[in-house]
Amino acid sequence: MFMQHVNNVIILGAGIGGLTTALSLHAVGIPCRVFEANSSIKPLGVGINILPHSVRELTELGLQDALDREGIRTEELVYATKRGEIAWREPRGMTAGYRWPQYSIHRGYLQLLLYEAVLARLGPDAVVTDHAAVSVTQTARAATVQFVSRVTGQAIAADPAHCADLVIAADGIHSAIRAQFYPHEGLPIWSKRILWRGTSVLPPFLTGASMVVAGYAYKKWVCYPIKQLPNGQRLTNWIAELTFENTDLLNPQDWNRAGKLDDFMPDFEKWDFGWMHVANIIRAAGEVLEYPMSDRNALLTWNFGRVTLLGDAAHPMYPIGSNGASQAILDARRIAYELATQPDLPTALATYEAARLPPTAKLVELNRQEGPDGVLQLIEARAPDGFAAAGYADLEAVSPLTERTALAARYKLAAGFDRDTLNAQPSLSVRRG
Repeated sequence: MFMQHVNNVIILGAGIGGLTTALSLHAVGIPCRVFEANSSIKPLGVGINILPHSVRELTELGLQDALDREGIRTEELVYATKRGEIAWREPRGMTAGYRWPQYSIHRGYLQLLLYEAVLARLGPDAVVTDHAAVSVTQTARAATVQFVSRVTGQAIAADPAHCADLVIAADGIHSAIRAQFYPHEGLPIWSKRILWRGTSVLPPFLTGASMVVAGYAYKKWVCYPIKQLPNGQRLTNWIAELTFENTDLLNPQDWNRAGKLDDFMPDFEKWDFGWMHVANIIRAAGEVLEYPMSDRNALLTWNFGRVTLLGDAAHPMYPIGSNGASQAILDARRIAYELATQPDLPTALATYEAARLPPTAKLVELNRQEGPDGVLQLIEARAPDGFAAAGYADLEAVSPLTERTALAARYKLAAGFDRDTLNAQPSLSVRRG
């Protein structure tokens, strides 16, 4: 049986989750419109990874050519100690036997390609900007969103277009709609970690499509290419991460602000692995941005009548394991599938929540425990000054391969990208009858 009475959906937020939701609803034949708080869609942010489970969904939406144009197919993941000793190396994406690639891509480029696809498929009026959602009211038949203008600060006059059968709040970690239903939750929970992020133009390193994570929990370096340049070089994303017990460097509400080299460069100045010189990469960046690493606790429910949450509004998590954007994409495809195949709205939302809330809640907790990066912390704890100094003959003596493999496999299974499971999983592509 197919549900016929959800004929108008409002999506709040034109980020990766919101735009993928619009494309997914369009694909199943459900009309929708996206309302974005910012006055324009600009390619903000730096690099992200999207994993094979989410790439599968974007591929089924017809976006793989665009992903190949804008990103790089990640071939391997490399974990290294702070001295550059390789602790773990594994193939990724199709190199690892998945039916779909993994991509490293600029977040802004991904958002723009999704935005362009929405306009091309849903029409030029499908995304409305300068509409910041502040609250939702409901009746038995519809939900209505109240908006303000970010430009003027004034309330936007009520309009029939602000009313829909369903409102999907994909309005991020600072979601006003989440706050409406959880008014006492407060600010995001800051991890006491700060990420300094930038992009630098570099020659290829390792395979030319490698993602490197080095260091340990309290001092970490992440680096990977996100775009092939015509001169053979790569636009390369990097992250320098430090943990502070006490700091006045930022307010946990402050995101995407300018960073200062003096705040973190001394901790990474001497990190030269031979195959990668960290300080030189940092100095090659045109701009450095500073982010707090924050998340929120898992919720008991995302559903409130004709309103539901999606993406970072539902489950913001630490950027560990490359899962933030990927999980929002999975949310988007799942909610469209349930709306297209369940007999009524309450059943569709309940099934969506049952499918997506438990695994994302688990990921929030796993990421707080370092997720797959835990192998680095394990090695740091056992051999902080090197294998020989701690009395170990080699890496295998510090952490047997079976232990490292188990850590990686556990996270893949929890995050939904265990290779064999994913390759055999049925498609979510349907069309409402």
